[in-house]
Amino acid sequence: MAGKSYFYGLGRRKEATASARLMTGKGNITINGKAAIEYLSGNRTLEARLTDPLAAVSKQKDFDITILVKGGGISGQVGAAQLAISKALATINDDFKGTLRKADFLRRDPRMVERKKYGLKGARKREQFSKR
Repeated sequence: MAGKSYFYGLGRRKEATASARLMTGKGNITINGKAAIEYLSGNRTLEARLTDPLAAVSKQKDFDITILVKGGGISGQVGAAQLAISKALATINDDFKGTLRKADFLRRDPRMVERKKYGLKGARKREQFSKR
């Protein structure tokens, strides 16, 4: 950790992109300039998903995290931020990298919304069939 003021990670999920900076601190998480719980509208489930990588390596109170997210919805943004935090932790220590890989935090979720097709109401939904 000597010489670096922060560790950086980039994550993507659905249409969201997040960049995370980990600095030594007391465990404060800031998303787009707001406290994490305020940004997530008090949703404890999403906040827990955000801190899962830190819990996996037992470093919840060792880093202050600044996250910038763009695009997508709140769930996609949390998924992107989770991947960004995981990648930043992986650059700190190879032991963390192995632990995070085993916990499946270093893999991007490839699922995307299927596009709407012409003649249909959505990606797959059709008009109700009428025999007469």
